[in-house]
Amino acid sequence: MDLKEYPDSEMMMMHLADRIAGELENVLFHNDRAALAVPGGTTPGPIFDSLCGAGHIDWSRVDVMLTDERWVPETSDRSNTKLLRERLLVEHAAAANYVPLHAPADAPEDKLDQLAQGVEACLPLSVCLLGMGTDMHTASIFPGADQLEAALNGDGVLYAMRAPGAPEPRITLSARVLRDAMNCHVVIIGHEKREALERARNLSPEEAPIAAILPGATVHWAES
Repeated sequence: MDLKEYPDSEMMMMHLADRIAGELENVLFHNDRAALAVPGGTTPGPIFDSLCGAGHIDWSRVDVMLTDERWVPETSDRSNTKLLRERLLVEHAAAANYVPLHAPADAPEDKLDQLAQGVEACLPLSVCLLGMGTDMHTASIFPGADQLEAALNGDGVLYAMRAPGAPEPRITLSARVLRDAMNCHVVIIGHEKREALERARNLSPEEAPIAAILPGATVHWAES
């Protein structure tokens, strides 16, 4: 794990957006396409705001997907897809190809195989951006989740996930897909998450799912 500390989150977000843009450019220099996976939630929003305006990236050759999604309609305020369409897939980045992790169905299992095919076609990920909760989950790989073991150790690309405290089912990229990313970044803010990160370094992935990703990741942290 490579840990980078920043004096404030604004500087961190700007630096990380520039770094991701550079990594995408480098991949596109050597390959026909690049794949970018990003989280939902409020933390990465400023990164999206900077990244979407990167006109030096040929976004038409970039596949963009979420690391995980709540099984809710895209019109829901809890939809990560909605966030992406509003803050990342705009300006220059509107030309990117969006790879969905949601489709109309009652349960994620109903569309899992179909959605997995779209993801599989884009692997390995060129750049993966992740967050981490204070419970040390990442993507939707939660401690105590019903498919935790499979998501951590299985060969699948996508897993449906139900977890204590999560009000709706989720769908998540597997730990294998996240680990295989060419460039993997974890972004966290605040002392509480820094303390959780330090605990995770001494716990098993079953106890702290982020531990399955940390060995090959660059962690970016700012106090506030």
